[in-house]
Amino acid sequence: MPAKILVADDEPNIVKLLRLYLREEGYDIVAARNGREALERFRAESPDLVLLDLMMPELGGFEVCTEIRRESDVPVIMLTARTDDVDKIVGLEMGADDYITKPFNPREVVARVKANLRRRDWDKSDHGDEPERTAVTIADLTLDPSSRDVLVAGERVRLRQREFDLLEAFMRHPNVALDRERLLSMVWGEDFYGDARTIDVHVAWLRDKLKQARPKIETVWGVGYKLVPGTEAS
Repeated sequence: MPAKILVADDEPNIVKLLRLYLREEGYDIVAARNGREALERFRAESPDLVLLDLMMPELGGFEVCTEIRRESDVPVIMLTARTDDVDKIVGLEMGADDYITKPFNPREVVARVKANLRRRDWDKSDHGDEPERTAVTIADLTLDPSSRDVLVAGERVRLRQREFDLLEAFMRHPNVALDRERLLSMVWGEDFYGDARTIDVHVAWLRDKLKQARPKIETVWGVGYKLVPGTEAS
């Protein structure tokens, strides 16, 4: 069954162009021309991925993304005509997985759609012949890949998919400085098109959600981040 893509954009030419290229790849396309319609179509159609314009009438892309994230972890790729880094960071903070700046090459959009869908399918699979990943505990922080649970002093902390995967990367390499490019490759995959700021946003989320835990994610200036057990963090 082909993956279903929701394309939400108020520019008919963009919707037409994306529909053409994505259908050539075998995807089923659902379109919306404003934010409210995007939410309605999302809830009615249960798409596998959302291409979401930032600036739309009735309800903006940021608000739509926030509502989607309250209900689902479906991949969301933001489309924005503004090159301001603040917009990209805010989009990530709202829960977007990726962003594309207009004007864009439609083939790049197709490539990013494929990359995000591959990552989603990998996360849902049993990973084939990959060895089972055992639970890991550092001080009062426990992460269990089999149940996708994270516990701080026995209390469950809810993390989104990427937050969980990023924390696992840190916990399996304690006291090791991991640069942003390596973290992107470990968590998002080699074919992810985003940049290092994606890591900074997700680390900020993790720090906030794990502020009661003894292990801390410490910034290693000029390199990236590392997880420091106990009270060693600065």
